[in-house]
Amino acid sequence: MKRYCFDLDGTVYRGKTGIPTAVDFIQALQAQGNEPFYVTNNSSKTREQLQQALRDIGIEAPLSNIYSSALATAKYVAKHFAEAKVQVIGSDGIRAALELEGIQISHNLQADVLVMGIDRTIDYQRLAEACFTVQRGAKIIGTNEDIRFPTEAGFVPGNGSIVRLVANVCGVEPVFIGKPSPVMLEMIAEEHHLSRHDLVMVGDNYDTDILCGINYGCTTVHVGTGVTPVEVAKEMSIQPTYIVEDLSKLPRL
Repeated sequence: MKRYCFDLDGTVYRGKTGIPTAVDFIQALQAQGNEPFYVTNNSSKTREQLQQALRDIGIEAPLSNIYSSALATAKYVAKHFAEAKVQVIGSDGIRAALELEGIQISHNLQADVLVMGIDRTIDYQRLAEACFTVQRGAKIIGTNEDIRFPTEAGFVPGNGSIVRLVANVCGVEPVFIGKPSPVMLEMIAEEHHLSRHDLVMVGDNYDTDILCGINYGCTTVHVGTGVTPVEVAKEMSIQPTYIVEDLSKLPRL
């Protein structure tokens, strides 16, 4: 039995609105006893908040099956910078994940590491302070490099846009943890005793979701409900395993 890993923004929902074909597909899987995983680059929400966002569109998901770039980033920082002082730009998700790993969060400009997740309240002064921190020698770690993501009204800036702004000012190259890195798929396989041959990565963004699956070596499904149009996906040099307009067009694998 194949186990499905769904991206969220643009694949399962747009903003707070569920994508009907995706909700139907997931509910059908659950009815068959095939519980999906959820793999999101959104670092702003905790696992509990992501669980509630899914519940609000009619999907009941166990916490253990929800993975975010915030969780993966916190584990990376704990492994490589356990004793470092960490300055954070981000929302509940990344802060809670770092605290769970016992990371020391610094509130001044003398940090060793700058972790950047999406923060919808950020202003010019905080961006300037982030640049000062990096110019003093701090490493930049971005939870993900999404340039944009879809909402009900259209595309809005993603975390990658903001991280690149700071990195460009400082003339450095950031480290990104979320998709297209296969780290979250590796976590799923390890924690749930699965192999890459068991997993199917489903997403709307070729540059993050699909390349994540390709980098990991599992089956990939591109849906045309979000960032990357179907016609663009079909032109890529490395093709997804399946390309569909929406999940109503995908046969059960």
